[in-house]
Amino acid sequence: MSPLVQGIMTVFIGVGGCVGYFFLSNLILDKVIFPARGDNPGRNINRANLVRPWLFLFPAMAALGLYLVYPVVGSFWRSLYNRNGDEFIGFGNYTTMFADSGFQTALFNNFLWVLFVPAAATFFGLLVAQLTDRMRWGNIAKSLIFMPMAISFVGASLIWKFVYANNADIGLINAVRQVFGASEPLDVLQVQFWNNFFLMFILVWIQTGFAMVILSAALRGIPEETIEAAIIDGANPFQVFFKIKVPQIMGTIVVVWTTITILVLKVFDIVYTMTGGNFGTDILPSYMMSYMFRDDGRATAVAFVIMIIVLPVMIWNIRQARAEMR
Repeated sequence: MSPLVQGIMTVFIGVGGCVGYFFLSNLILDKVIFPARGDNPGRNINRANLVRPWLFLFPAMAALGLYLVYPVVGSFWRSLYNRNGDEFIGFGNYTTMFADSGFQTALFNNFLWVLFVPAAATFFGLLVAQLTDRMRWGNIAKSLIFMPMAISFVGASLIWKFVYANNADIGLINAVRQVFGASEPLDVLQVQFWNNFFLMFILVWIQTGFAMVILSAALRGIPEETIEAAIIDGANPFQVFFKIKVPQIMGTIVVVWTTITILVLKVFDIVYTMTGGNFGTDILPSYMMSYMFRDDGRATAVAFVIMIIVLPVMIWNIRQARAEMR
């Protein structure tokens, strides 16, 4: 059977199954379980209406349980076993992992990424959104700044690998250093501690376009009356921006910040492509990858730690979104 036919059959069976489920479940609910007849038809209708939302939620809840809850529980249980998965060792993987200097370095680097990347990307995105709205060719500038969003992390890493090259004929940094009289080339990716920021800047370069688009829409949604009132009261452009515009879009800024934070906690491609986690640039996903095919217990323990770190950020993001809706 050709892949095209298989795909069509899969879509047909999936869509047909969903439609059939909703039709039959509501039919059974209304005709068999709570029929609108007998001594209390009104009570049966009310009961059916109380149950009906759960019929529509059940497929989604089943899918979430199968593809989200079960893997989380299974991963945690697997992390309690040894490398081969045949001996229960409790929290041995966790105690060994937290005592490992490599894990401590990866955890510290992850916190650096969480502190720097969302702040820098949101700041530059807000700055560009404000400046391009005042430019005649602002839409062209926005398109150019948003363009890195269309590049994969691996592709962006390869581009910046040329920028950071220790050959002055290729690398931009060493070319500038050579202009100012530096004789020896410098491999910035091997400079301990600072090389992390060179890797972070790649993600900032990519995510600035995302922050710019969201924040630009938020800035355009600010009522003109508030800005005009501030100008009439004698506010200068800086006061209008920081005291009038920014407070009104603070909810959007927080959402952009937390969205980029969640992305940062999952980033892996940039570090793996640029340094492979060497020279003190390891982060939790790359540290997990180093154990992926040789110690399943340790790898799943790292994965569970990443999930625990991401969870509070996701909860905060959901609360902010609900507050915005209210």
